[in-house]
Amino acid sequence: MRKYRVAVVGATGMVGRMMLKVLEERNFPISDLFLFASGRSAGQKLTFQGKEYTVEELNENSFDRGIDFALFSAGASVSQKYAPIAAEKGCTVIDNSSAWRMDPSVPLVVPEVNPEDIKWNKGIIANPNCSTIQAVVVLKPLHDKYRIKRIVYSTYQAVSGAGMQGYKDLEDGLKGEPPKKFPYPIAGNILPHIDVFTDNGYTKEEMKMINETRKILHDQSLRITATTVRVPVFNSHSESINVEFEKPFDLDDLRNTLREAPGVIVQDDPANNLYPMPITASGKDEVFVGRIRRDESVESGVNLWVVADNIRKGAATNAVQIAQRLAEYLEKE
Repeated sequence: MRKYRVAVVGATGMVGRMMLKVLEERNFPISDLFLFASGRSAGQKLTFQGKEYTVEELNENSFDRGIDFALFSAGASVSQKYAPIAAEKGCTVIDNSSAWRMDPSVPLVVPEVNPEDIKWNKGIIANPNCSTIQAVVVLKPLHDKYRIKRIVYSTYQAVSGAGMQGYKDLEDGLKGEPPKKFPYPIAGNILPHIDVFTDNGYTKEEMKMINETRKILHDQSLRITATTVRVPVFNSHSESINVEFEKPFDLDDLRNTLREAPGVIVQDDPANNLYPMPITASGKDEVFVGRIRRDESVESGVNLWVVADNIRKGAATNAVQIAQRLAEYLEKE
């Protein structure tokens, strides 16, 4: 297998560091590695596969070295500026920000769900929002089998989803210190507010989940509503997902469909208190689902409890999985 020249943009951030960890764990075929960040972080040293690398300041000439893949996690404004520059120079960008997700010319990919969309990229592939990723991994096999009519999302999102400063707000809050990232204390509290509010009363996070789910599942007719909530948990997002199907289903059959789905682990034994939790999902790449029960208020509905590590599967792992699929496609060409 050929080796690739790989860059990580935003290498010193929480997701950037995890991208490096996952690339290392999965032994991604790298010939040369380049680490980029803002001027503030330039000069820092990071270790990858036992070798020390110096972080460089990202600039318009950073991609003049035949870089094959660049994993971006440095925010939307950086991606908007530098992803087209990288793509123009023959690099394929896998972007973790919101910058390109809803661009119709850019594939939005979860490898267990729509890997075929990778093939029509024009140099940029978008990594979905963390809360969307874990939801669609579970929903895709059910949509294929029973045809989803409506989805109600309620999320319980960890502070690591707000980056290092969000994480620190919870640490500091537990010591009684005031928040710097969130508008109110998060320790001992819940904030029904992730990202900014939009004109329709939904937050941007809620609209991301609605729009991204439709794009990834290739179904603009899906009826979806969402409430996204920040909770005082350090890592791993939890979601209550209520789904209404067009077709009837057998509950055991539905469970088996999820057991056979790629990237899904079913933890559903309420008699023995077995269900997914943030503390057991953290550090894992799979999406965990449990509390699977019929919604008796509608004709053909089910309730699901879905948990995943938002920094791994919700960001870094998904990006690396896209790079792995891309490398596989290139090998076959």
